[in-house]
Amino acid sequence: MTSLPTHTRKIAVVGFEGVQSLDIAGPVEVFSMANRGSDAAPYQVILASPGGGEIVTNAGLRIAGATALADLPDDLDTILVGGGDEGGLRAMEPTDLLDWLRARAETTRRVGSVCTGAFVLAAAGLLDGRRATTHWGACDYMRAFRPAVRLEPDAIFVADPPFYTSAGVTAGIDLCLSLVEADLGAEAALAIARNLVLFMRRPGGQTQYAAGLDVQASATPRLKALITEITADPVGDLSLPTLAARAGMTERTFSRVFHKDAGVTPAAFVELARVDRAKALLETSDWPLARVADRSGFGSLDGLHRAFQKRVGVTPGEYRARFGRG
Repeated sequence: MTSLPTHTRKIAVVGFEGVQSLDIAGPVEVFSMANRGSDAAPYQVILASPGGGEIVTNAGLRIAGATALADLPDDLDTILVGGGDEGGLRAMEPTDLLDWLRARAETTRRVGSVCTGAFVLAAAGLLDGRRATTHWGACDYMRAFRPAVRLEPDAIFVADPPFYTSAGVTAGIDLCLSLVEADLGAEAALAIARNLVLFMRRPGGQTQYAAGLDVQASATPRLKALITEITADPVGDLSLPTLAARAGMTERTFSRVFHKDAGVTPAAFVELARVDRAKALLETSDWPLARVADRSGFGSLDGLHRAFQKRVGVTPGEYRARFGRG
């Protein structure tokens, strides 16, 4: 990695009793690796907690050396709050953390969260009226907890400066890579991703989990191979008669078994798989929308538009404007 002239940015990674281990270790590793690959360390990474000292994670790991919030320097560049179990998150409400976050948000360039750490930012009122995400499994709780948050449940991470939120656990690494890329350039982020054996850049709008994974979890072995094939190649004839023939069943039996095992109809699953493919193409290419429609299995541009409005709630062009490479 080439060194770039820059001032040292102070990054506070905030944990608490019951925090998810990777919500702390992931961001710390990304920023620390940026330092190891540079002649002049671009970051000073500070582990913090409300009271300082030792942090016991939800996995029982003990992390020593946390700085108390009251002792953190005034000139923090970035604050990242980890997520964790429900008990740990609820224990944050009576502490001074929320007041501290409200005050620091006025003077800190970036305030972010990993996984359910978004609940801490939301409890402080920092996400009201703003786009945000959290772990997919906690989205219903977030809607009930703070309806004013403009939740994007399908995103890996969401940037609504000065606030940055990421999805579950390892998505915090994706968020931090994007922050490094913004600070130091794509080459620096790429070097870190390679060292961590990661995909370079999962765009923020990428689905937290593909439809195929969700369906495969509940499908019988008889259908898993077909589901894998559809997900890998959603283009071509995936009509009910064709799929039933590939599964070696009558159409009626195939429809019944697929819906029973997968929870969705074959047609709905095919549409979801094609939307996932179209999302990836919109995020990573500058192809015309007609070509995206063709390469993702939709028979027409109109079919692509209808599926996106139904499944995503925006047009393909709006999706690309928000999540494409730009």
